[in-house]
Amino acid sequence: MSQLRRFKATDLFSFNNVNLDVLTETYNISFYLQYLARWPDLFSVQTTAKGNVMGYVMGKAEGTGKNWHGHVTAITVGPEYRRLGLADGMMDLLEEVSEKTYNGWFVDLYVRVSNAVAIGMYRKFGYSVYRRVKNYYAGAVDEDAYDMRKPLKRDKKRETIRENGENVMVHPEELDSWR
Repeated sequence: MSQLRRFKATDLFSFNNVNLDVLTETYNISFYLQYLARWPDLFSVQTTAKGNVMGYVMGKAEGTGKNWHGHVTAITVGPEYRRLGLADGMMDLLEEVSEKTYNGWFVDLYVRVSNAVAIGMYRKFGYSVYRRVKNYYAGAVDEDAYDMRKPLKRDKKRETIRENGENVMVHPEELDSWR
């Protein structure tokens, strides 16, 4: 039996098994601690009965007005625990907190356009592409990202999403001012 609970600072010492995936963005310790201090209710970990880290989701609340939303900064599941529905449960919790605690309009995330598996999973969870961000990911080869969104109950008119977002291209410097 696994457990979904709030991330603790000590989890930083045991999450490397899930953080070493090439598609997982990794950050320095102070970045994780900043999220843990500021948005502890949007930072969760899934553990085995023995306490081993299976995956985690890290998010924040940001924006203004109708752009006030929950943001998924990172979600990852260790290779040996994939296809068990863990990401679904972690995303559900982040969406629930974004809606009920922060009264957000939507939840968003960024994903590499080449990551078809993740894009398919997010679509299954109810996310759609809002826009494509040119060269969002820097590296040996720069790569575009999809900004994917899922409206929350507050967005009754579904004003925070759009059709054919794949065709709306923006540059990173054009992203919203709170970023």
